[in-house]
Amino acid sequence: MRVKIHHEGNEILLIMLAIIAAVLVPMWLWVEPVAWPIAVSVVLGILFLLTLNFFRSPRRSFTGDPTDAVVASADGKVVALEEVFEDEFLHCRCIQLSVFMSIFNVHANWFPVNGVVEATAHNNGRFQAAYLPKSSTENERSAVLIRTADGNRVLVRQIAGAVARRIVTYAEAGNEANIEDHLGFIKFGSRVDLYLPLNSEIFVKIGDCTVGGITQVARLHAPT
Repeated sequence: MRVKIHHEGNEILLIMLAIIAAVLVPMWLWVEPVAWPIAVSVVLGILFLLTLNFFRSPRRSFTGDPTDAVVASADGKVVALEEVFEDEFLHCRCIQLSVFMSIFNVHANWFPVNGVVEATAHNNGRFQAAYLPKSSTENERSAVLIRTADGNRVLVRQIAGAVARRIVTYAEAGNEANIEDHLGFIKFGSRVDLYLPLNSEIFVKIGDCTVGGITQVARLHAPT
């Protein structure tokens, strides 16, 4: 997998570099003993590397059969897998499959299925811990509704967390959805929910780790 830095991180990383330079240059020139500049350099270097790691953006290709495949939208751990009633777009009972992303995961989000984007929406809300069940409906969130070629409708919901304060969604109504493309990005710790038809075949369980754009989490069947 080829890895690059996601463009969402360019501004933040440049600002960090400027601040680090503004702090370290005077310290190395005028502060004694030298142990102080060394210690501050190490701390700031670690913070920068952690931020750089957060904004990594690997190019991934799904190697399985994409027909009716549902692929993880995010890196992380499955924290919810249950039957729920989704009342914003689908207005029916469906399977909710939620993946929690820690600050150490890639935070780019992939389309989970091939199809066409039917609708998108953004809802303001709270910034509770994203692993909590109520974060799906109470936190700041964006939703992307996708219709597959065979008529299945899959909803993706990006959810902000206690640290994440910005959700970026690239998908727009009418766009083509492709499992190898990014639908958005969430900054600093968050969660992605998938809402799938009840007759979907699920391949993961709670506690499993997923790789966005790679791990097949389910297979869709013809709408009933």
